[in-house]
Amino acid sequence: MTAKKTSLKNIKKIGVLGAGQMGKGIAQVAAQTGFETVMVEPYDEVRKKAKKGIIESLDRLVELGKIKKKERDQILDRMTFAKDIESLNDVDYVIEAAVESTAVKEDIFKSLDRICAPHVILTTNTSSVRLGKLASVTNRPEKVLGMHFMYPAQKMKLLEIIRTPATSDESYNIVKELAIHMGKQPITVTDSPCFVTSRLIQTFINEAIFCLYQGVSSKEEIDAAMRLGMNHPMGPLELADFIGLDVVLSMQQALYDGFQEPKYRPCPLLLSLVEVGHLGRKTGKAFYGYNADGSKKV
Repeated sequence: MTAKKTSLKNIKKIGVLGAGQMGKGIAQVAAQTGFETVMVEPYDEVRKKAKKGIIESLDRLVELGKIKKKERDQILDRMTFAKDIESLNDVDYVIEAAVESTAVKEDIFKSLDRICAPHVILTTNTSSVRLGKLASVTNRPEKVLGMHFMYPAQKMKLLEIIRTPATSDESYNIVKELAIHMGKQPITVTDSPCFVTSRLIQTFINEAIFCLYQGVSSKEEIDAAMRLGMNHPMGPLELADFIGLDVVLSMQQALYDGFQEPKYRPCPLLLSLVEVGHLGRKTGKAFYGYNADGSKKV
C-alpha cells in the first residue's frame, strides 16, 4: 500500500496542542479558515477559559459586522475541545502551542510522533526552542517545522516558518500554502536562536532595560521615546511587562546561550526582577504597577 501523502487539499482536520493565549488564537484561526479543529489542553480551567475566550472573540466579530451569526456558529461547530493528546490520533496536521520549554516540547513531540499517522506534519509555535531538538526526537524530522504566529494570532498577519536542514521542500511548501490559506504573510527563517522576530524584539527590550539600569533615562521616558519617536504602539518596558519578564528572560537566555556573545547578555536588572517574582501584568508589578484587571496603575 502506498503511504498517504500530505497536501493542503488533504488537510481537513488540524490539531492544536495548548490553550493559552497563543493556542486559543491559533485554534480560532484554523476553524475560521475552514478546518475542523481539535484543541487539546489537559488543564480543565485553562481549556474552559480558552473556549470562553474564543466565543467572546467571535461574538465581537459578529457585533462589528465582520462575520454573520450563522458563520460564527459554523466556526464553533468545527471546534472540539479535548483533554487528552490521544484525541489527535486522526488529525491531518498539528500545531503545538504549549509552554515555552525544550523539555516539555520534546516530550510532546515524542508523543505526537507515536500518536499521529506517519504522513502528518508536526509544527510548533515556539518563539525560541531550537527546531532541530524537536525534530531529532521523532521518526519524521523532514516533517517537523516551526509555524510561529504573532500575538494575537487572530489579527496579526506575519507568520515565521522555521525550517531545519532536515526539513523537506515538500513539507515546507505545504506549511507555506497553509499559512497563506489562513490569511498570513509567511517569512522563512533558518533554525537559529530565537529566529528573526524574537531575536530582534528581545535585543530591543534588553537594550531598553540596560538604559534604565544604567540611569540613561526613566522608564516612562524610554517608553515614550519609542512610542512618540518611532511610532511603536507600546514602549519596550511596557512590552516586557505585557509579555512577562520570566518569558523575556527565558528568550534572552536562549539567545545568549545560542550565540555566546556579550551583546545578548540579559541585563542584571531583569534577572533581579524575575528572582523576586515581579513578572509584569500577570503578577501586578515589574517595571510598572498593574491593577487586577491588567490596567496600568497611575
